[in-house]
Amino acid sequence: MKKKKAFITGITGQDGSYLTELLLGKGYEVHGIVRRSSSLARSRIEHLYPEHKDKNLFLHYGDLSDGTNISRLLYTIAPDEIYNLAAQSHVRISFDIPAYTADVTGVGVVRLLEAIRDSGLKPKFYQASSSEMFGKVMETPQTEKTPFHPRSPYGCAKVFAHSIVVNYRESYGLFACSGILFNHESPRRGENFVTKKITQAVAEIKKGVRGNLALGNLDAKRDWGYAKEYVEAMWLMLQQDEPDDYVIATGETHTVKEFAEEAFKIVGLNYKDYVTFDEKFLRPAEVDLLVGDYAKAKKKLGWEPKTKFKELVKLMVDADLKNL
Repeated sequence: MKKKKAFITGITGQDGSYLTELLLGKGYEVHGIVRRSSSLARSRIEHLYPEHKDKNLFLHYGDLSDGTNISRLLYTIAPDEIYNLAAQSHVRISFDIPAYTADVTGVGVVRLLEAIRDSGLKPKFYQASSSEMFGKVMETPQTEKTPFHPRSPYGCAKVFAHSIVVNYRESYGLFACSGILFNHESPRRGENFVTKKITQAVAEIKKGVRGNLALGNLDAKRDWGYAKEYVEAMWLMLQQDEPDDYVIATGETHTVKEFAEEAFKIVGLNYKDYVTFDEKFLRPAEVDLLVGDYAKAKKKLGWEPKTKFKELVKLMVDADLKNL
């Protein structure tokens, strides 16, 4: 039986690393693109090299801002499945670099889709959409049919990307799916995201390395799940007979304050003694409440979340304590 080939953008990120593990475990040949930089940012996938290097895992230099290179790679690799996980994905930072965010997170998807069309290949395509597209929510919980009202350049770029995937699916018959993933975390989360910022600070405070933690909006409510489980949903979408879009979430919402309180509680500390407010972490336009309804994914994909909120926080705190 022919081995399946997968092509992953954003392979060195949190989701990319978990998806790579999943696909390698299923016998795929996995190709990923990495950006050229003066330092190698591949820590999340380094553990895969001893077993898979020169066998089933291949890295290529590339970037979603370079459509020519993307086209060349698709011609060369001829993947069966493409997972677009690359983006400028930090919401607060997107206000500082809106044009770059729009180009990579939004227009980069057009470059990928055009490369697919030009190649003449028929791969199945997955687009990483985001709950930030809902922004100022029109209904609660949010479903696949909830109208979008993004509140950041990142959210706007994701709405464009999501819409263009639907357009190419309807216009050209591409097998293209979008997973509208709500916040998903893990020990591999980037250090400038609030959950990782909290758990890392908790570990450092517990070890006496630092004295406090400055945060912005403590009342923001989010639907937090475990990234390792969410990449399973991505794969399941591309195993269906027909392409479609799915909300992936837990159906529970918690505030940033609750996350901090639980993280400090795990190490026997009271968050009130250490957490301070700093307005520089506030967004120009806030998203106050996000909570998803994953009923469609459960019915059609057989997917549902397993890791609960407190388990997720403990996973992250324990990992940061160990790493420190």
